[in-house]
Amino acid sequence: MSAHNKELLSNYLRKRHSVTKLVVHLVFTTKYRRKLFDGYMIEQLREAFESACEKLECGLLEMDGEADHVHLLIAYPPKLAISVMVNNLKSVSSRRIRILNTHIPRQSKSAALWSRSYFACSAGGATIETLREYVQSQATPE
Repeated sequence: MSAHNKELLSNYLRKRHSVTKLVVHLVFTTKYRRKLFDGYMIEQLREAFESACEKLECGLLEMDGEADHVHLLIAYPPKLAISVMVNNLKSVSSRRIRILNTHIPRQSKSAALWSRSYFACSAGGATIETLREYVQSQATPE
């Protein structure tokens, strides 16, 4: 294999019988679109998402957010359903935010931090760099 081909394959997930590069762009919004997050909480969310990704054998490539939503760029293995990933990311992050920020009022009886809906888009149509620049351009509030 040429040095150029090795370079091209270096960012791929290599398993015994497959080589993959699956990346999804996710957007989660807060319940009722409430403006809850400040820059400090965005960092707490980043840590929670990184922890959840590690357990799911995913990679958090990029993450940023605003007061009422977050953008995530995640590389994931082919065996993992996006719906399972989303549920795990939301539950882990919600639990972490509630423990670290007891001042956040419960928005509903279920105490859900996130809206039940989410946006997911395959990152195949744009380069990772383009998506990374887009996520980074979404300003984090101070």
